[in-house]
Order: sequence, then structure tokens, then C-alpha cells
Amino acid sequence: MSLSHISFNPDTSHEDRAQAIRDTLRDAIVDRRLAPGTKLSEAEVGTLFEVSRTVVRAALQMLAYEGLVKAERNRGAFVSNPTPDEARQVFASRRLIEPGVVDAAIEKITPAAAKKLREHLVEESRHQLERGPTARRAEIKASGDFHLMLAALAGNAILEKFMDELVARSSLVIALYGRSGVSSCGHNDHADLLDALEAKDAAKARALMLRHLDHIEADLDLRMKEGLALKDALAL
Repeated sequence: MSLSHISFNPDTSHEDRAQAIRDTLRDAIVDRRLAPGTKLSEAEVGTLFEVSRTVVRAALQMLAYEGLVKAERNRGAFVSNPTPDEARQVFASRRLIEPGVVDAAIEKITPAAAKKLREHLVEESRHQLERGPTARRAEIKASGDFHLMLAALAGNAILEKFMDELVARSSLVIALYGRSGVSSCGHNDHADLLDALEAKDAAKARALMLRHLDHIEADLDLRMKEGLALKDALAL
């Protein structure tokens, strides 16, 4: 989405304007047209979209809540810039936690839960076959959702909360640094993992989960790249 796709009529609410700006900026961040660390000046964004700084601030707050933007006191808002060490720490944390998720999920999985997970894998496959930024974002989300579904199946609310944060951070890292531009989670990895869960083979499921996380991290290219200026990234 670029600015040329947005037109506000006089009756458009501040909330709707902020949401539209959030969507446009988010697309530019996930598509890597806005590089990590890029400053998002309220004044410049407001001028580009012809809205007040109050509306821009609301849009940036939405992105900050998602972890795509970082607000720094007395400096402003910037596209989140996870360092290579932070990215590695995210996956190191997942390696510690997700084998435990598997152990808990394997005790709770039912035919109905397995069926729901299989249906989700069909949706993942559909996104993997599609092309374009919208499909890419959908595939990243669907892949992360599979892991969150396992955490929910485990039946531990605290564990589920930890996983929600880790998957969100992972999705940002993958969107910014994934060589393939998608999650690289792999439908086959998920299908194999689900097979092991249904077979109640905990040792195999844990091993598959760790191998799976290795695959995701191996796809990351953590070298910093030059991004476009804000105006150019929004295709003005």
C-alpha cells in the first residue's frame, strides 16, 4: 500500500486515518523498504499523509505495540532494529521453551485438536504458494500462529504469554532479515512435528522442534542493508 492508495474524506475519523497510516508504514517496514533504524518523524509523516501529528502519533503507537517501531524519549520514533545478538537471543529462548511446549502439548492433544492443526497447515500451504507482500506477511503470521496454537494446547497461560511475545519478536526478525522473505518455517517441518505429536513420540517431537528452529534461524541474513528514504519507501 502506498500513499496513492489512501484518500481521506472529511468524515474519516482520526482512528481510521491512523489505522490507514499504520497499515502503509507497516507494509513498508515488513517489505524492507524502510530499513531498521529509520527515523519516522511525526512532522514528515504528517506532511506526507496530510494529517495532524496527533493522528501520526496514534499510528506510530500502534506500530510500537506490535514491536515494529521503537519510541525513544527526546529522539522520536524509529523502525525497530533488533541487533544480531538480540535475534540470536530470541531463538535461543525459543530453543529453551518450545521443547517444553511440545512435552505439554503431547499430553493434551486430542483428535479434534490435531484436526484443527491439520486444517491450519492447509492454510499455511496456500500462503506458501502465493506471491507478493500480502502473501508473505500472511505466511509469516500463519507460521507463527502454528506455534501459538501448540502453546495454547499446552494449557499453561503463563507459557502461552511467553510464547506470544517470542513469536512476535521472531516475526519481526524474520520479516526484516529473512533471506527468503518468508518465515522459512516450512510446511513439512510443521507436518512432521504434528505427526510426532499425534504418535505421542515426545523425543522425536522435541528433536523436530529444535531442528525446525535451526532452519528458521539459518535463513536469517543479519547484515545491515541500506533502506530508502521515507518518501521513496512510500512510493511517492
